[in-house]
Amino acid sequence: MRHPFRVVIVTGVPGVGKTTVLRLTAEKARERGLNVEVVNFGSFMLDYAVREGIIEDRDKIRTLPLRKQLDLQAKAAKAIIEYAKEKLGEDGYLFIDTHALVRTVAGYWPGLPKHVIDHLLPDMIAVVEAPPEVVAARQERDKTRYRKDFGGVEGVRRLMEYARAASFASAVFYASTVAIIENPEGRAEEAAEKLLSYIVNL
Repeated sequence: MRHPFRVVIVTGVPGVGKTTVLRLTAEKARERGLNVEVVNFGSFMLDYAVREGIIEDRDKIRTLPLRKQLDLQAKAAKAIIEYAKEKLGEDGYLFIDTHALVRTVAGYWPGLPKHVIDHLLPDMIAVVEAPPEVVAARQERDKTRYRKDFGGVEGVRRLMEYARAASFASAVFYASTVAIIENPEGRAEEAAEKLLSYIVNL
């Protein structure tokens, strides 16, 4: 039902600040003496895609045919756990930065379906959220990623609602806890403290 190390999946729609919150949480966890590894699910998928000569741009993953995305997703889940076993052994915390839901060219797609959860066996799924207006503004400011197809504030609002529902659905498979972490503008430190307060009780 669980790996020897604790698995914390941190999700959030693009632009919500989950990667920043996760980085701060990991720093605070290490300050407390916790053994922590942080991985990005999309980076593992991209690594396989590049090796296979399919794409080289991370934002292109969600434009691939769904069956190819499914293949990359399954390979990434297995690889992440193998990596964690080497790094963490029988102790520590694995933090996984990913999305509970992905908007693709063929509709919304679960980022944490059962075949992925079967490998990850998460203790917790944390959902980082922020006001949709804030998220849309962050997306607009971030010129390093392509996010013009999210539909503005209303598109972000819908995606956040669906992503929260998807997180709860994924949690059912292995009785994972779900933590909702609010990340308003300029308060990432507080969000990280809140997330850590949940994690240390797993």
